[in-house]
Amino acid sequence: MSKEVRHRQIAVRRADRPGDLGWMVMAHGELYDQQFGWNAEFEALVARIVADYAVKRTAAGEAAWIAEVDGERAGSVMLVADDQQGVAKLRVLLVTPGARGLGMGTRLVEEALAFARTVGYRWVTLWTTDNLASARRIYQHFGFVLTDEAPHRGFGHDLVGQTWTLDLLDGSAG
Repeated sequence: MSKEVRHRQIAVRRADRPGDLGWMVMAHGELYDQQFGWNAEFEALVARIVADYAVKRTAAGEAAWIAEVDGERAGSVMLVADDQQGVAKLRVLLVTPGARGLGMGTRLVEEALAFARTVGYRWVTLWTTDNLASARRIYQHFGFVLTDEAPHRGFGHDLVGQTWTLDLLDGSAG
């Protein structure tokens, strides 16, 4: 009995279609509940991030991407401006369980960082929690360095919040 190998169609595109932003919120809410037992407080945070992007986005300095597998949404990431000049934030990175292992998280972050360089950001930061090991490996792959860590009560759990930073000029934090 031979095993048929099916080649999956993978694409990363701008999050500019109706439903893309809503999907980001829904997917985060559902997946983080299923995987980590996080409550609706997390979904509300993602909804605020996505709503701020939708309302305040500057096309010249902010963008979002959707990853698709076989034409279905399977991942997301955003790059938004920080309050500090020259600093961007990487937000809402997600890859659905069925699409993991295809390199989509890496492709999404790669796309966001290429955009950050093109539009002239000097630094990219992100906030995450220490239990998100797969995402952390992606960040470390690109040279992000842990710059702050503190206990955090959120989403119904005691967590450790982390800030990671990437210097786009030399690949290290500062």
